[in-house]
Amino acid sequence: MSLRSEQPCPCERGAAYAECCGPIHGGAAAPTAERLMRSRYSAFAFGLESYLLDSWDPSTRPESLDIDPEVDWRRLLVESTEAGGPFDREGWVAFTAIARRPSGRLVQRERSRFVRSPEGRWRYVDGVALDPEL
Repeated sequence: MSLRSEQPCPCERGAAYAECCGPIHGGAAAPTAERLMRSRYSAFAFGLESYLLDSWDPSTRPESLDIDPEVDWRRLLVESTEAGGPFDREGWVAFTAIARRPSGRLVQRERSRFVRSPEGRWRYVDGVALDPEL
């Protein structure tokens, strides 16, 4: 997926990329854990490896990522959120991400955990895979 600021944001909040995940990818702090999760989905859609690593909590961050360019992320469904607001220190977001790859459909369901740093920035910590069936 190519990066164009006027196109709809891949995270499916209903806004253009320039008003949605674009500013977060550019360095603005995500206001909630859900917004960080959505921005990370968009970063996977655009292949933004450095953003994904930067938004990962240092305690669990890998040295590098291997983003598969043949995976075409097509849909994000946020199923639930727990905490993760502007005054919380921790939050969880359950989601389903749907993609297409050369071998067929890919469905990823996860309950992700996020923490807010002392500086106020949300970071992805880890996630638990959920049953992939919708």
